Amino acid sequence: MNQQRQDERTRIHEAMDRLLDGHPTRSNGSLTIVALAEEAAVHRMALMKRHADLKNEFYERVRTETNQTPESETRLRETVAKLKKTLANKETELRELRQQVTLLTLASAVLTQKNGPEIEPSSAPGNIVPFPPAIP
Repeated sequence: MNQQRQDERTRIHEAMDRLLDGHPTRSNGSLTIVALAEEAAVHRMALMKRHADLKNEFYERVRTETNQTPESETRLRETVAKLKKTLANKETELRELRQQVTLLTLASAVLTQKNGPEIEPSSAPGNIVPFPPAIP
């Protein structure tokens, strides 16, 4: 590993310690990757890509040392809960619409039979079988 990456890793570890101790020097002190990158004076994407193991370590330390759930995980859990609720609503709506289609199809068949022109068996083409008349 080259010296620049080793320096970045050292700064990231030191920044983790400061954030978790509640003594930030450069950032707002929130327990996020953005604050960690700012605190370590490392570009956020460098932290996310080159030092993904340190990002995971930071989140694990946030969980264990502060008994908190990382903010990004909290947001994701809220989004998942909203999406599950939306999906349940859509499934209910789809089930109701399918029932309506069935009922409307049946109603259309009944109305067609009652109001449609009566086809006498003699005038119907050979492949059409007329419905019997409705019994009142």
